Amino acid sequence: MLSHKVEETIQTKYEQLVPYLNETSLRMWAAVEAISLGHGGITSVARATGLSRTTIHAGIAEVQQSESERLPVEYCGVVRQLGGGRKRLSDKDPTLFEELESLVDPVTRGDPQSPLRWTTKSTPKLAKQLQALVTYNQPTHSL
Repeated sequence: MLSHKVEETIQTKYEQLVPYLNETSLRMWAAVEAISLGHGGITSVARATGLSRTTIHAGIAEVQQSESERLPVEYCGVVRQLGGGRKRLSDKDPTLFEELESLVDPVTRGDPQSPLRWTTKSTPKLAKQLQALVTYNQPTHSL
């Protein structure tokens, strides 16, 4: 186990750097700190920063990748891997905007010339109605 003073130093560095780091660079920094501390480094960095040990292990794996396995330099500013993250709902359901428009249009308020639209329906109510539309429009499959 490393000294309390070491963890305080790591915490100070973390607090000063965290506003400037994205997910990837934060993970990589934490990994480099843990590696430089040697045995007990992962635990100390996790305690000092509040990051999970899993995140630090992932960063270590990325840091230790061979040159051929690393992402090209042009992707270094990208936070997530290519294709990562949730797909847009409009990509999954091309009729989504039309269905939402049909729910909102009868109850809109405001200047018709303005692109800003006001509705009396709340977001949860609209979501519930959209889900009901999707459920209603789904073909039933029988075995």
